[in-house]
Amino acid sequence: MVPSLNNWLQKLGIIHQIEIMHNPNRSALIERALIEEKGLLTNDGALGEITTPYTGRSPNDKFIVDYQDRSDLWWGDVNQRISRDDFCRFQSRITAYLNNRKLYVIDCHIGTDIKYRLSVRVVAEYAWQALAVQNLFLYDGQTLTEDPDMNILAAPGFNSQPQLDHVNSKAAIMIDLREMTVLISGSKYVGEIKKSAFTIMNAILPEFDVLPMHCSANVGVDGDVALYFGLSGTGKTTLSSTSDRKLIGDDEHGWGENGVFNFEGGCYAKIIRLNRDHEPVIWQATNQYGTVLENVVIDQETRIVDFNDARYTENSRAAYPLDRIDNIMPGGIGGHPKNLFFLTADAFGVMPPLAKLDQEQAIYYFLSGYTSKVAGTERGLGQKPRATFSTCFGEPFLPLTPNIYAKLLEEKMVKHESQIWLVNTGWTGGNYNFGTRMPIPYTRRMINWILKGEYCGSNYHIDPIFNVTVPDEIPGIPNELLYPSKTWQDKDEFNKIAEKLKSDFDDNFRKFERFL
Repeated sequence: MVPSLNNWLQKLGIIHQIEIMHNPNRSALIERALIEEKGLLTNDGALGEITTPYTGRSPNDKFIVDYQDRSDLWWGDVNQRISRDDFCRFQSRITAYLNNRKLYVIDCHIGTDIKYRLSVRVVAEYAWQALAVQNLFLYDGQTLTEDPDMNILAAPGFNSQPQLDHVNSKAAIMIDLREMTVLISGSKYVGEIKKSAFTIMNAILPEFDVLPMHCSANVGVDGDVALYFGLSGTGKTTLSSTSDRKLIGDDEHGWGENGVFNFEGGCYAKIIRLNRDHEPVIWQATNQYGTVLENVVIDQETRIVDFNDARYTENSRAAYPLDRIDNIMPGGIGGHPKNLFFLTADAFGVMPPLAKLDQEQAIYYFLSGYTSKVAGTERGLGQKPRATFSTCFGEPFLPLTPNIYAKLLEEKMVKHESQIWLVNTGWTGGNYNFGTRMPIPYTRRMINWILKGEYCGSNYHIDPIFNVTVPDEIPGIPNELLYPSKTWQDKDEFNKIAEKLKSDFDDNFRKFERFL
């Protein structure tokens, strides 16, 4: 162990280490995970691990240190306050737990644009978590020569105590934005590590006039960049992964003075019901040696994965490096985006499949971050869809007030003349129970109609409910789809549901009035 690492660990309070594996190779981590951590190797060589009882992020357990001299932090249900003293006490308890344990230390980076890149050091209790970090962050196996910009301590075996630690459960995710330190207890779910780093990037990049974004991005043969914003289930990954455009990244990006850049070196793909024919790119990357699979069912005899089995969770995940994908953009950097797509899966079946937004509407729908949840995606929903709004399509990861991100988007789309489009990948001809899901080939055709410039000179009409500009026709798309009410048999029911959804939009938007 290099002296600088030992000094760094001691500064954090980790002083009696049994063994430290510093930037070990993937095979060494896999061996440890199989022998000591109950991991299973699939027939294709991927490593399967179970993270129960936490199989997703725990939003009620996220805390940010309140220094009281920052008026730009967005406090509420997502970002809960914790004092610096409580944070330090909690750090002392976590580091005491990590003493006298085998630890895995990974040196990596976040941000492909070197101007905004941060060095990150992750201390993980489990080998398989260290492997996932190597897959997801920018990792080259090199030791950091200086103390890192960002520190992440992941101790899933340590359970916090609500009374003592002033938290809500056995799991806690604490972030100190000034010290750039993250403490994670109770949860094995790797998404907590990834999204905590994203939260810190969301906090610091606006200071440098960079818009951090929860979106995928790709680039065409002529260098034109497109961004795809959307929540889970809206098609963000699917629509950005195409054979004719190179993938910059599928989840987290920044938009700075040089253009768009990926934060990550890998993908954290949702793989429930993964289909080889429909999603060949994700399938190939998932079923490879070194990929980490969270909460999938693996046959004990054949070691074949059943991607359709959701006994652990609907949120099963695969963590793999981007170099597992053939058609990627080298360096993870593209130019300024020409088109931005706001994706929503409208389960009410009333929004148009495609609409062009003006500047004011772009901010409205960006801040709204709308999609809808249906039965099967969340317990207790029953058979009725529910409107869901996630500010800037990434509310759980936004530490600053939403106007900061909205202003950056407005400035950049005006300066670079970006076109903003609203795309409904949800239902048509009725709601989730009675209509049909918008066919992916139709959505791809509409997006290609834009990316190839075929929309120039087209005629448009105004949607009477949502007041957005909709094309009169698109070659290859049934005309009635562009007029949603025409796809419904009961026009009165359509108008009733559409007006209710528009009212939900307006009610949600009122919470931003004090910021704008």
